[in-house]
Amino acid sequence: MTDGTTRPLRAGVIGLGMMGRNHVRVWDEAVDGAELVAVADPDRGAVARATNGRRAAGYDDPNRMLAEAELDLVSIVAPTSLHLPLTLAALEAGTNVLVEKPIAATREEATEMIDAAAAAGKMLTVGHIERFNPAIRELHRRLSEGELGRVFQISATRLGPFPARIRDVGVVVDLAPHDLDVMRYLIGSEPIRIFAEAERRIHTEHEDLFNGIMKFENGVIGILNINWLTATKRRTLTVTGERGYYVADYIAQHLDFYANPDAQATWQNRGGDAFGGPITSVAEGEMTRRSIRRAEPLAVELDEFARAVREGSPPPVDPHDAMVALLLARRMVESALTGEVITGAALAETVA
Repeated sequence: MTDGTTRPLRAGVIGLGMMGRNHVRVWDEAVDGAELVAVADPDRGAVARATNGRRAAGYDDPNRMLAEAELDLVSIVAPTSLHLPLTLAALEAGTNVLVEKPIAATREEATEMIDAAAAAGKMLTVGHIERFNPAIRELHRRLSEGELGRVFQISATRLGPFPARIRDVGVVVDLAPHDLDVMRYLIGSEPIRIFAEAERRIHTEHEDLFNGIMKFENGVIGILNINWLTATKRRTLTVTGERGYYVADYIAQHLDFYANPDAQATWQNRGGDAFGGPITSVAEGEMTRRSIRRAEPLAVELDEFARAVREGSPPPVDPHDAMVALLLARRMVESALTGEVITGAALAETVA
């Protein structure tokens, strides 16, 4: 919140494609304590549309924008191949950076970006937007409080038709980092074994169908079902534990809990003590829809980015987490191509 002594943060956006236009709208309309002052894209028509009816200045050269606009923070929503040079330029200009996922094309580029932010004393965070979905945030809170008891399995389904905007990568690198990041965020453990299968059915250059399975260090099994071949969009995450089963719907922002009444009875028979022994049965129980205050995830994400910059708090998404999500996705592609299970030192190095 701004007051008479605190000026709004000066925000900019680089890249005015579909997602970039959303960043423009949210910075201009929905983030308290920040104002959109500049946008940049080589497409002058895109710049004209983004600045129409807004006070933000438009640039066809992002480097000139960074040099002239005196920004406090910037969203970089450009192709992945440009993340490294644009992030380095923004940090050199003294600007805090949110770069859309994936953080970079390679581990080396991501590491260079992370090191540059540390050297500049500026924030680097990454747009893993699914962390900011209210249903996922509420699920994280409840899992952290032990509501499910032991967690057995976490499963992500991310299906839909082929997006015309994607040209440079397949479905794994484009979409799997979302779910890999959310899984690590929710269960707080690292994978120790992964295996994947992928196919190229319609998309002629990259895989468009993917199934992956992971074993986490804490014993949880992770499953990913992702494709660009389904004639409707579906975005769900399920978590199975000893006390019940959660279903999170990203699109509807619903969080449904299906109770295991046998687990509840076991807990009560022990006098309400923590679960210490085995749950010997599972039965169908009541479904409860948890109360969720709906919000646009991008607005939540950018608001938290701005707040972190103002308060000097940690980045909303640690760039190292974003790098791990990218590298795990690439390991999944490797497993699908070779037919090998990836484990041991190779996987440990990936999450280090």
